[in-house]
Amino acid sequence: MGFSLSSVLMRMGLRSASIEASVDAITLFVLLICSCIVIGHLLEKNRWITESITALVIGLCAGIVILLTTKGRSSHILLFNEELFFIYLLPPIIFNAGFQVKKKQFFRNFFTIILFGAVGSLISFVIIWLGSLHLFKRLDIGFLEVGDYLALGAIFSATDSVCTLQVLNQDETPLLYSLVFGEGVVNDATSVVLFNAIQKFDLSHITSTIAMQFIGNFLYLFLTSTFLGLAVGLLSAYIMKKLYFGRHSTDREVALTILMAYLSYMVAELFSLSGILTVFFCGIVMSHYTWHNVTESSRITTKHAFATFSFVAEIFIFLYVGMDALDIEKWKIVSKRPGTSLGVSSILLVLVLVGRAAFVFPLSFISNLTKKSESDKIGFKQQVTIWWAGLMRGAVSIALAYNQFTMSGHTQLQGNAIMITSTISVVLFTNLVCGSLTKPLVRLLLPQQDQHSNDISSSELFPKSLTLPLLNDGQHSESDVANNNNSNNNIGGATTLRMLFTSPVRSVHYYWRLFDDSCMRPVFGGRGFVPYVPASPKEMILQ
Repeated sequence: MGFSLSSVLMRMGLRSASIEASVDAITLFVLLICSCIVIGHLLEKNRWITESITALVIGLCAGIVILLTTKGRSSHILLFNEELFFIYLLPPIIFNAGFQVKKKQFFRNFFTIILFGAVGSLISFVIIWLGSLHLFKRLDIGFLEVGDYLALGAIFSATDSVCTLQVLNQDETPLLYSLVFGEGVVNDATSVVLFNAIQKFDLSHITSTIAMQFIGNFLYLFLTSTFLGLAVGLLSAYIMKKLYFGRHSTDREVALTILMAYLSYMVAELFSLSGILTVFFCGIVMSHYTWHNVTESSRITTKHAFATFSFVAEIFIFLYVGMDALDIEKWKIVSKRPGTSLGVSSILLVLVLVGRAAFVFPLSFISNLTKKSESDKIGFKQQVTIWWAGLMRGAVSIALAYNQFTMSGHTQLQGNAIMITSTISVVLFTNLVCGSLTKPLVRLLLPQQDQHSNDISSSELFPKSLTLPLLNDGQHSESDVANNNNSNNNIGGATTLRMLFTSPVRSVHYYWRLFDDSCMRPVFGGRGFVPYVPASPKEMILQ
């Protein structure tokens, strides 16, 4: 009896010590996040330094201090867990991207965005996969299988739009901002769907049947995840419209809106779909319908709540990446083969550069073929800027690498340690070097005065131009769009067959608005279709 009692007391003592250590670690991490926010605010006007770069540098400095304090035993206070990232950190980032996007501009630029985000990601995936497969063999690595090489293609084809958008300015370079934003969101979703599809197949012996099954599974995940996001978004809109919680409690409105958004992601994960696609399209639908069905105070609260969750999650991720870059455990294993580690990092970096160039320039050429005016086309200097601005790799690449090559942040295998350290090296280099040089490159290739004048002339003459930013505060009325369409159609008389196809009288957006106003909004609500409730605050249109 005494033995069992002492054992219980010992376990309780160890557990209390573990809880105390966790509280200390979380407290220090929260303090570092606050430091990132304060320093980022002080550096707000310095467009060379972004929030992500600030978090990375602070993470590196904190890692050095912890490394010295623990006498080289550890460099971080929290262990990375891929479940923590995919379940708690990634959903608010992706949902906020869909929730904040302006639907009209997004779908007007949809063809070019899909070219860059989906087709471009596939091209980059293939180049990185085949390039690493052939080049790594020359280094005599020997520890990677076919599935690992395919996973590398998905890992390093995922761009980091968060860092890019912090460097680019929406007012100075609206075209670049539009394309990079749309591409980044679709690119992340495509990379994750590819990665999940790779995990489900035994790719040690690829046959035509397996290849077709792989493609079919990819399309199934892509389409099913999208439809699930649309369904959950419409369900939330219908509930908010019918029950109208705001007449009694705005707290219930806010809580249900946030929980329904998170539910879409968890349901997708429950059915082994792509949560990132589901929550993105759920965000688009909820911003179009659900957000207009709640009270004014709930709108303001939810809009800032989603943005805040996303902002804190991004800082958390980059802060940890900076600290984990100095993880002595992995570097001790890698130090036994430093030449191999350096070679792997260099090859991956070159493949990222080549893979992005392989689709930006050809796909820009294809996109330009569909444009009738020179003002609508993507110039060579803009293509160079788009290529460079999208080189940064970030949180998605880190999370997928941990998922493929570690278990809960730990690895004792030399090959896995090399792949993790190489991924971290590429992320650090592309963010610190490419991120810092993006703004000077934009100013060098696209002077602000010339860019601004081009944007004015383009927006005045061609309202559907790619130069319209995805995230702007202005909204064109339907009458303005119709008048602009008619004036554009009258230019030159539209006598040729080419102008007949390139200047349609009615756009897809026009027919969608007719369907939306007659069928969707009467059922699911939205702007202009919210019933007036005397007990609720007066509705104000914020968009």
